[in-house]
Amino acid sequence: MRLLFCGDVVGRSGRESILQNIPKLRERLSLDCVIVNGENAANGFGINASICRDFYKAGVDVITTGNHIWDQRETVSYIDQDKNLLRPINLLPSSPGQGFALHTTAKGQTVLVINAIARLFMDASEDPFSNVDALLKKFTLGSTVSAIVLDFHGEATSEKMAMGHFCDGRVSLVVGTHTHVPTSDTMILDGGTAYQTDAGMCGDYNSVVGMAKESPMFKFTRKMPPAERMTPAQGEATLCGVYVETDDKTGLAISIHPVRIGGRLSETLPF
Repeated sequence: MRLLFCGDVVGRSGRESILQNIPKLRERLSLDCVIVNGENAANGFGINASICRDFYKAGVDVITTGNHIWDQRETVSYIDQDKNLLRPINLLPSSPGQGFALHTTAKGQTVLVINAIARLFMDASEDPFSNVDALLKKFTLGSTVSAIVLDFHGEATSEKMAMGHFCDGRVSLVVGTHTHVPTSDTMILDGGTAYQTDAGMCGDYNSVVGMAKESPMFKFTRKMPPAERMTPAQGEATLCGVYVETDDKTGLAISIHPVRIGGRLSETLPF
């Protein structure tokens, strides 16, 4: 199976990179499933129903999120209607929506997509490790599902690495989101799970993690809140993500490659 995961979409330029490139990538890479973290897609803060519909039309199958999931108020009521829009599985049980989705590919294979949020340097949440573990006890890779992808949304690289090793051999891919910077540790772990600490963002890298530079620079240099709310940078975005090919019998990874298209970062594609 061929999977593509794209990192945090930031603002209009990030959305445009998804809408322009996903249809081409589906064809070029013969993709079976496309997963996108969309939590900064709505002007940098959250996501809404209209953006979700646009992403699905472009060929996105499942949308993950993170700590900005509730920034757009309409999402609170919309998320229960959209089973392919996820919120972190380890939010409070009373939270609307769900933290995992089962996607059936055109070939009839099933992909389990899990969304979890880390705890170090993040807002309080339930234990991500026990929540993920409980779900993985219900689904067996290579048996009840053909592939499993975990988006672990967090700040600390150590916590993301720990989650990768915790899930090694039980999922196809563990990939981090949230920091908006692609890491260079793309690899397959000992047990056969593909891993990258952070996929990076789909956004303008002539920025501060996707935001126009002025407000963040004011905040850091003056130690005062900026006069205006931060807004996404509007230059050409770089689409950042990872491509994974899995073994159809085991669901484990055969290969993993970084994906970067457009914008300021050096371009790289699997083939």
